[in-house]
Amino acid sequence: MIHILTTGGTIEGLDYIDDGGITSSNVGIEDFLYKANVDFEYTISSVFKKDSRAITDDDRKLLVSKIKETNATKILITHGTFTMEDTAKYIGKLNLNKTIVLVGSFILGSSVDTDAPFNLGYAISSLQFLKPDAYIAMNGQIFNWNNVSKNLETNKFERNE
Repeated sequence: MIHILTTGGTIEGLDYIDDGGITSSNVGIEDFLYKANVDFEYTISSVFKKDSRAITDDDRKLLVSKIKETNATKILITHGTFTMEDTAKYIGKLNLNKTIVLVGSFILGSSVDTDAPFNLGYAISSLQFLKPDAYIAMNGQIFNWNNVSKNLETNKFERNE
């Protein structure tokens, strides 16, 4: 069983506006899974719906409480990419003895050329084989929570060398 915790972000169609607001669409993670005709057990819970630039440590505490509450040992977290590495580090330091993968997209989930379905499928596949720890799965790569940073120039995640 995979427990999917959603937090908003580009993968769910949330778009940040320069004045600090967001626009949203009706994109749901369940829609992606339905279209992919997946064949595994999962549950989905919305923890909050925020652009990741607005996520605070209080939000991360709430997310951790949801991870601890679930009996599932495999957790997928959808998250905006802007502060995804911060949340991964926050969770990873806690050593929760569960396999936790954070995933998002760089292109709006509501866009026809979104990278969301690929990233979501890759993260779910990886989640089933990784050992307990916290990871980021983006664009065909897996990053451990303590060895990742987002390169704002290339808009990609990288390993810290």
